[in-house]
Amino acid sequence: MANPVPRSALAALKLAAGSGNWSDDAAVLAPRLVDWRGKFHGASPLLLLPRDTATTAAIVRAAAEHGVPLVPQGGNTGLVGGGIPPADASAVLVSMARMDRIRAIDPAGLVLTAEAGVILENVHNAAREVDCEFPLSLGAKGSATIGGLVSTNAGGVQVLRHGTMRALVAGIEAVLPDGQVLHQLTGLAKDNSGYDIKQLLIGGEGTLGIVTAAALRLVPAPAFRAIGWAGVPGPQAALALLARLRRASGGQVESFELIPDIGLQLVLRHLPGHRAPLGGRHPWHVLVELAGPASLDALLADCLADAAAAGDVVDAVVAASVAQAAALWRIREELPEAERREGPAVHHDIAVPVAAMPGFTLAATARVETEFPGARVIAFGHLGDGNLHFNVRAREGETDPRWIGDRAAAISALVHDLVTAAGGSISAEHGIGVLKRAELARLGDPAKLSAIRAIKAALDPQGLMNPGKMI
Repeated sequence: MANPVPRSALAALKLAAGSGNWSDDAAVLAPRLVDWRGKFHGASPLLLLPRDTATTAAIVRAAAEHGVPLVPQGGNTGLVGGGIPPADASAVLVSMARMDRIRAIDPAGLVLTAEAGVILENVHNAAREVDCEFPLSLGAKGSATIGGLVSTNAGGVQVLRHGTMRALVAGIEAVLPDGQVLHQLTGLAKDNSGYDIKQLLIGGEGTLGIVTAAALRLVPAPAFRAIGWAGVPGPQAALALLARLRRASGGQVESFELIPDIGLQLVLRHLPGHRAPLGGRHPWHVLVELAGPASLDALLADCLADAAAAGDVVDAVVAASVAQAAALWRIREELPEAERREGPAVHHDIAVPVAAMPGFTLAATARVETEFPGARVIAFGHLGDGNLHFNVRAREGETDPRWIGDRAAAISALVHDLVTAAGGSISAEHGIGVLKRAELARLGDPAKLSAIRAIKAALDPQGLMNPGKMI
């Protein structure tokens, strides 16, 4: 176990942060030392709260001088322990919460520049004020911050049309491990002046530096949206419906979410205020959203009718109001909360090629439920980009958390083996953090892992940036 951080080092870090920008109060630190799901618990002697980039750079320089590891933290909405400090109190926590300004909005250039602590929902609201949209959304939009979303290369429900954060970040400002500030916020569409350093930081989970601001790509706000819900016989029928919608709309499919009936039933059981979108029970459901410059309700309705005639849709509804559309989306967005209320589960954030996703979903579900009798798989997610949340719950009526806990490692190993065999990834959008570090080492491409280690050693030779994460 590492030694506690020396008092002299803590004093230097407090001085670098400045008066009022740090706390060693246990009560202030406590909520930042445990992740959202309560799986990871850390310890730290000090919380630093920089208000600007210059202060962040001073903190990093002081940490480098004294050899103190730093753990950057955004909204603490991560699911893999990436923003939680080590349990031995050997690292200092750096919260970007006070760097929460939107610095600039350029509607003509379709770029918004936000500091790392800006909450995603605030970016959405600022973009709407200039008739634009930042096309990345997820369930934690009310608490997730831009720095964390950049550092984990977040995805969400609009990836199939707009891409992940890698595609949506036009520029970055960050403090590198030696305290230098990387100034790449201009957001140039073309810049071939060497390696694209910002792409190392996007998805780098804070292991190569601290993101302090990002220039984000906007899109013109669509004039019309059409949202529908359909009951389908299975994932293959859902994929056929997606292809039909893409062809008919000319690529205006914004979101396409696959939800099993077991997931819908959890929401109806645990979260008041919801109602089933359709009459009767259906084994699988899809939530679809189209967006464009002209009304799309008729097109969506026609596609659903054609799909029903082809046997790919059993029943469907097109939202007739903003309130009805919001109600449909709440089912999908609150599914993780309903799962949490149901009890312990083993969660997997995986990706497979889109064409393979229907077959993988059914085959992997059958394999897991066969090898672990009583286990219940809930597989849902972003069908159009191949991202599946493949979660395994305890047997029906089981209240002892040890039932799933005793099997968790073996279940995850099996799921990840199946994903790797299918040419997929064990982490689609949540990162590696602590949770998947060993599995990445076991299953990752050796050449890629070698390059990752070499980059880490070159940029952070002391290993002080978010230690123990990813590698």
